[in-house]
Amino acid sequence: MSEPTPAAAPVVVPRWEWRTFGDLPDDPVWGFLRGVAPVESREHYLLSLHGDASVKVRAGLLDAKILRALNDAGLQLWVPTMKSPFPLDEAEVAAVLEALGDPGTTRPMGGVADVGSLAALVGARPGLRVVQTRKLRRQGTLDGCMVELTDLTADGRSTRTAAVESPDPDLVVRTVRRLGMEGRRNTCMAAGLKALLQWWPGRFAVLDVGTNSVKFLLGRRREHGTPETLLDTAAVTRLGEGLAETGELAPAAMDRTVAAIDGFLTQARRDGPVAVVAVGTAGLRQASNREDFLAAVHDRCQVGVEVISGVEEAEVAYRAAVSALPLRGDRLLVFDSGGGSSQFTRGTATGIEEQFSLDVGAVRITERFGLADAVPREAVDAACSALAEEFDRLRHGPRPDTVIAIGGTSTNLAAHLHRLVNYDPAVVHGTVLEVTEVERQIETYRRLSADARRELPGLQPARAEVILAGACIVRTILALTGQEAMTVSDRGLRHGVALQRFGGDG
Repeated sequence: MSEPTPAAAPVVVPRWEWRTFGDLPDDPVWGFLRGVAPVESREHYLLSLHGDASVKVRAGLLDAKILRALNDAGLQLWVPTMKSPFPLDEAEVAAVLEALGDPGTTRPMGGVADVGSLAALVGARPGLRVVQTRKLRRQGTLDGCMVELTDLTADGRSTRTAAVESPDPDLVVRTVRRLGMEGRRNTCMAAGLKALLQWWPGRFAVLDVGTNSVKFLLGRRREHGTPETLLDTAAVTRLGEGLAETGELAPAAMDRTVAAIDGFLTQARRDGPVAVVAVGTAGLRQASNREDFLAAVHDRCQVGVEVISGVEEAEVAYRAAVSALPLRGDRLLVFDSGGGSSQFTRGTATGIEEQFSLDVGAVRITERFGLADAVPREAVDAACSALAEEFDRLRHGPRPDTVIAIGGTSTNLAAHLHRLVNYDPAVVHGTVLEVTEVERQIETYRRLSADARRELPGLQPARAEVILAGACIVRTILALTGQEAMTVSDRGLRHGVALQRFGGDG
């Protein structure tokens, strides 16, 4: 007689999740949940300023999940790591603190008997907090995808949150779109609770992961005001090197960029908790293997990179640029010429009228026309002629009164104009660059090798290969818009993200 086979442990299937907080669209498709009776639950959430792990106690069980992966659609893959009844032993308590990112050097001695004991232990550690919540949850399925609508109360504050989950990420994306919530930011429960309670680190960091460089802004929140900048710097990593030819990010380029991100965040985290937002732009939008890069950043740096659309990139950068410059006339054009794309926004000081993004940037033009070293004038003319065709859309529409340029190309042109030995944003910001100066710099760069360009005052050495293409892009934009000059803004996407996510009330 054969021995009985033990029952197999249930297989836990990780799910891709999407969640939003606040008012929901008045869409009839939500009607399928109206007839579902709400289920009430009272739960304790363990929150941390060091990260956004999902750790909660419900019905006497400690439930912990960690973020395992993010994909290029902004979905999050949460994986259960613990589901334990009380009492918790010493090893389980230590695992809870590790999931919360607790940096404390003193580990707990012994276990805890109940949720009250756990709350006392956690609450006594800096950067950790326990909050009791009340939920009224309605749950159903839409085309096989789980959808949950929850009225949430914590510490006397209330909000509504909707979640969409499935092992199939494409199904989640389709369901979010069907529910009328496409374009909303994916916010996990821990992050949403901290926002509801207005409990967050005093410092923040913004990373703008571009095709040519990683820009890093470290700042401090100021109550009911603009964020205060503590550090604003960048590293040229050439993430998009070879992208135009292969359609993929090269392993060496990814390694350089991940290392730069890790270095910036290590520096920021030395002084305690810091809220981090990282956004990716054209290079990541265009690369077929971007998820490999997103996974590498998450695994090494414990941060997710949000790949934003060209339209969102243009809008956020526009608001940052116009918020800090004196403006001439009413009609504005703000452009950001990056390594892999160029963003354009037309509008006024009070609003945006049109936004568009073109997949034309300094790295792509450099590789296409061989502008990394000294070239004959014919190569420059060929590049400018091709750029005029690529930017034909600029010929149409009203002529701007003021053109504002943001991004590394324009700030380097301004820094070279001022012959800055050390970059000074106060000098660069507001610089007026005339067409004649841009043309002079084009002639300078085209006559020099990359090594010789690196010796020029004001030019960031790592931009030596791409600065000629960048200057050609600027010159073409000015020609097509009928401008004799432009104003350079040192404020860019990272400053706009800081204002959007960390300004005022956060």
